[in-house]
Amino acid sequence: MPLTGPPLESKVFLADILTAGLEANPDSPALVSADTVWTWRELDQGSDRLATNLLALGLRPGDRAATLMPNRIALLVYYLACIKSGLVATPLNYRYQAPEIDHALEVSGASILLAHAERDEDLARSELAGKLPLGRIAYGADDNRSPNFDELLHSEPASSELPTPGPDDPVFIYFTSGSTGKPKGVTHTHETFGWMLANNIASLEFTIDDILLPGSSISHIAGSLFSLAGLAAGIRVDLARTFDGTELFPLLDNTRPTLLSMLPAALFALVNDHGANHDHFGSLRACFAGGDKVAPELEREFEELAGIPIDELYGMSEIGLATMNPLSGENKVGSIGKLAAGFQASVRDKNGNEVPLGSEGRLWVKSPTNMVGYWNRPDATAETIVDGWLDTGDVVRVDDDGYFWFEGRQKQIIVHDGSNICPQEVEESLVEHPAVTAAGVVGVHSLFHGENVRAYVTLDADQDRPNIAELMEFSRQRVGYKSPEEIIVLDEMPLNATGKIDRVTLKRMAENRSLAPKSIT
Repeated sequence: MPLTGPPLESKVFLADILTAGLEANPDSPALVSADTVWTWRELDQGSDRLATNLLALGLRPGDRAATLMPNRIALLVYYLACIKSGLVATPLNYRYQAPEIDHALEVSGASILLAHAERDEDLARSELAGKLPLGRIAYGADDNRSPNFDELLHSEPASSELPTPGPDDPVFIYFTSGSTGKPKGVTHTHETFGWMLANNIASLEFTIDDILLPGSSISHIAGSLFSLAGLAAGIRVDLARTFDGTELFPLLDNTRPTLLSMLPAALFALVNDHGANHDHFGSLRACFAGGDKVAPELEREFEELAGIPIDELYGMSEIGLATMNPLSGENKVGSIGKLAAGFQASVRDKNGNEVPLGSEGRLWVKSPTNMVGYWNRPDATAETIVDGWLDTGDVVRVDDDGYFWFEGRQKQIIVHDGSNICPQEVEESLVEHPAVTAAGVVGVHSLFHGENVRAYVTLDADQDRPNIAELMEFSRQRVGYKSPEEIIVLDEMPLNATGKIDRVTLKRMAENRSLAPKSIT
């Protein structure tokens, strides 16, 4: 029988996303960063102007409005404008290189791109960024290029009319990696995103006195969803531009947030910063971490420093927040918590049969937060969603108290600093080198990064033998931050029964270096 989380009575209507804050105190701070403060009234009026001016550029409801932006309040304002104008916000990972930018633009069919000027050189190498139907919106440029974000934000529009999107209209496309192939566009509608906001508000137990600091990228599902849920709940959101001590310690000291959310790798680095002390975390009543497994060392060190435990949680772009250790209940350190509001879960074996409590199995979920599908990929959607149930591809077990324990990824995704890396993409970048005959890529546990990327390669004896640094740079030019931290040369690549690269054996070799061939260099 499926497990069931707490009930979720109603969704957030995205048209009312700022209503709670506006009604409580329109001139109090809504968004705060190290150098900027926006009130609820300013946020509402500014996003209205931006929404109307975006449509005046020739955009129409349903058009995809892509972004390539670092963490800035401007990006949240842009999301609100997309919600109000019926556009589909399409955030691109800010670390994307030109080939990845092109892939995301092609898949989404984006009409326009808001991009920070510091990415101009990379966009110049892109084949599609200069050919978008409505071009680019500049942010942070020193010249007078137009259109730019500031003029669209501050110019009084000729008309104040805005459309009313329907519940089934798409509102966000988030790019994620599957177990094979390139990133797919996870599509959420006004309906599913409204349920995700309601789920977050209920599961994170926001109170009107809370101040939320989402210490992660708002180009990703967690950072953007947490931030918009905070606004929907009428609480102040503090936005960090980066996630190191230089940025976060002054924010923690000066704005005194009560809730902090971070990726484990970034939180581990923050805790181990030489400047970290208890006072930085003194205002917090909770710290949430997810996106990767929280290591016992991090759990211990954070609680020793901050005086509170980490509340570990689990979610995906496809479903939002699915489990967490409840703030008002027991925090079982090491578990990913109990089912979040509005969720059903089924833990199944490879044949689709439910397994007994305490047994490992693949996690399937059903929720009104489930994505409607992968953008223009009905084949991939049909593989992932069956009879309303979504296959997460992750292996879990559930204890007698209903707490979930993460046991590994069925999909062979590598999670490095909270970013999903598809092994095949890295392998393809390496085999483009004329001296590489085969490449296999796996993740290796890292205390600081979650997992590091390790590549195993075989070389063509008839080619000049490249050095490791050359191969790393060759890959980095093609896939950027996804390139391997380590490359090991093998005499022979292990293959499975179907003739494919045997990543299970490579993973075992990575975990036990004594199993590796002596020819490793």
